[in-house]
Amino acid sequence: MADVELRSDQAAHGAGAGGDVARPLAGDVRTIKSRPWVGRVLITFGIVAVAALLGWAGWRAYMATPWTRDGAVRAYVVTIAPEVAGRIVQLPLADNQIVHKGDLLMVIDPSDYAIAVDLAEAAVSQARANADNAQREAHRRAELTSLETSEEEKQTYASNAQVAEATYQQAVAKLAQARVNLQRTNIHSPVNGYVTNLLARLGDYANVGQSRVSLVDADSFWVDGYFEETNLEAIQLCDPANIKLMGYRQVVHGHVDSIARGINVANAQADQTGLASVNPIFTWVRLAQRVPVRIHIDQVPSGVQLIQGMTATVEVQHRDGSDRSRYDHPPQSDAQGGARCGRS
Repeated sequence: MADVELRSDQAAHGAGAGGDVARPLAGDVRTIKSRPWVGRVLITFGIVAVAALLGWAGWRAYMATPWTRDGAVRAYVVTIAPEVAGRIVQLPLADNQIVHKGDLLMVIDPSDYAIAVDLAEAAVSQARANADNAQREAHRRAELTSLETSEEEKQTYASNAQVAEATYQQAVAKLAQARVNLQRTNIHSPVNGYVTNLLARLGDYANVGQSRVSLVDADSFWVDGYFEETNLEAIQLCDPANIKLMGYRQVVHGHVDSIARGINVANAQADQTGLASVNPIFTWVRLAQRVPVRIHIDQVPSGVQLIQGMTATVEVQHRDGSDRSRYDHPPQSDAQGGARCGRS
């Protein structure tokens, strides 16, 4: 009985103590539950603030640093066409092979052209002999008196000497042409570049002016970024540019070299009468035209291979104080219309 009473007393005291503690806790819970909007307002303001910061950062990144995914790697392609016709007897090339300026690309059969040189040399010798003989005869007639020969005969021999000399000069010119044609049977590379889409084969007959080999000029790579016209105000000559190629993680560095001064306008096309063909349809949504911006490549990271036609993302940045220190004078236009950015 004593144990039962002791437990009852302990339970009663515990309940009393628990009741004293529970009353303030219950009050706090009721206080929090009575103000549920406080947490919601704080969360809402937080989301709005983050969205505003992200929007401001996106707007600044888009307007202050114009960029476009519509970019492409460009390069000049040199087409090699024989200047003399004949069968290809040497073709020391392979597709996609790199060649250097002056390397032999192909040889046209030189047999006919070597014979032409021999014939031209013989013609020169004959013309030289005829000219010398005509000159001597004219000189002898000129020394005779009027009793020994007439003035008309003197003039005739003098004219014959001039004709013979002209014939000799023509023979010399034909010899020079024959030698040039013989030299043209050996076709050399005019640039450092890469052989591309090689279709010529040993034994093919090459016609004059027909393209047989195409070379991508290895020293002419640049990038065209097609920017919307609304971004052109923020793009200046010599501004640094970052180029991201689709197939590589490395960033290629360059600078703005020039901005195109003209694009095709559909409404300016002339019809058969010469009048402008104007499209009468006008939409309320006007799309911004894209203008090519030429980016000069300053540095290509190791392991990056530039290929004509590759897709590129171009980002143009304004020059701050540190960037301007790299330029020793303002940009100047060269003969091709591009900008020369002086480097210190």
